[in-house]
Amino acid sequence: MNKKNNLNSNDIAISEAIDLLTSKGVDLSTMLSEGGLLKQLTKRLVEKALESEMDDHLGYTKYTRTDTDNARNGVSSKNLITDNGLITIDVPRDRDAKFEPALIPKRQTRIDGLDQKILSLYAKGMSLSDIRIQLEELYGADISESLISKITDDVMDDVKAWQSRALESVYPIVFFDCLVLKVRHEKRIINKAVYVALGIDISGKKDILGLWISENEGAKFWLGNLTEMRNRGMQDMLIACTDNLTGMSDAISAVYPKTEHQLCIVHQIRNSLKYVSYKDRKKLAQDLKPIYTASTEEEAHLALESFDLKWSKQYPQIAKSWYANWDNLMIFLGYPEEIRRVIYTTNAVESVNSQLRKVTKNKRVFPNDESVFKILYLTIDYITRKWTMPIRDWNVAMAHFMIKFDGRI
Repeated sequence: MNKKNNLNSNDIAISEAIDLLTSKGVDLSTMLSEGGLLKQLTKRLVEKALESEMDDHLGYTKYTRTDTDNARNGVSSKNLITDNGLITIDVPRDRDAKFEPALIPKRQTRIDGLDQKILSLYAKGMSLSDIRIQLEELYGADISESLISKITDDVMDDVKAWQSRALESVYPIVFFDCLVLKVRHEKRIINKAVYVALGIDISGKKDILGLWISENEGAKFWLGNLTEMRNRGMQDMLIACTDNLTGMSDAISAVYPKTEHQLCIVHQIRNSLKYVSYKDRKKLAQDLKPIYTASTEEEAHLALESFDLKWSKQYPQIAKSWYANWDNLMIFLGYPEEIRRVIYTTNAVESVNSQLRKVTKNKRVFPNDESVFKILYLTIDYITRKWTMPIRDWNVAMAHFMIKFDGRI
């Protein structure tokens, strides 16, 4: 069977055009060069399409006689940025100046696809000036920083829609973490914390549930955020995994009273080692390990008492902190080993934050909160496209959740 019989009409036309070009002795090495064949073809195709639009607008073809008052009135030149570089096209005009091209509307200077490239570069942390230089190198066109800024500003509508989108009714696990950025505020540069909520849904897939930015955290701040999530449809979360965020426990108890609040063990260990002498750090860390690797809570408590006796004279604040947060630190011990690895650390959300930090490190200071949300949203949009598989051992976790949280899933 002829291979072309399996192709649609567009494929056949393209194949025949390529065959025709290659059979006429065209120097293919020049096709991609500046002013090469691809740019010429793009120019001719766009102009041909615009001529067809004009035929449809007037109701007759270019060389047809007609008695209508309106008629063609020459062309105007227009620079257009395409994937193949900058081209100059001739746009047909009519006497009544009523022709509105659909393919290339008035005031449009770029073919669809360029905006997405700009957003992709912005999401990778490039500054407006860097993006302008990159586009000039790629397309030979000088695109103003104001236009690039406008394109990125248009993302805010998507950000608002994303931030208010409906959530699943139940998330077995939700992680909360933050990163700190410098933001200009009322003629001052201040540190602001951006809080990220990462949910694991019933199928075991990850999703970013929300972003919030604030100078100060507290019970009132978290009460507002959690209430917002409830209003968006999240009626229950089985386990909330957080660092020791101020006011978080009280807010969770108010909005989701049945939720178990697991404090991040890794953060607790880091905080324990923060003020320890370098010569003691390795040994002290080894003595902490039996606490969080214990098989049962009773075994863990005995390990903490042993640590307390050995180290509290020299570092009294460490054991005191473990005792104070004990109920929230030891929740993970009520689960089988497969689930413990998932919930006892905020590694999942810290991995997200590490990627967010990569794109924000080039921005020493953000001009406002909106600029923070723009770049983080675009980065999250890029990250979450890859999240297509459930997390490891999720079936084992769900079997346990179904029994332990009977009636809530």
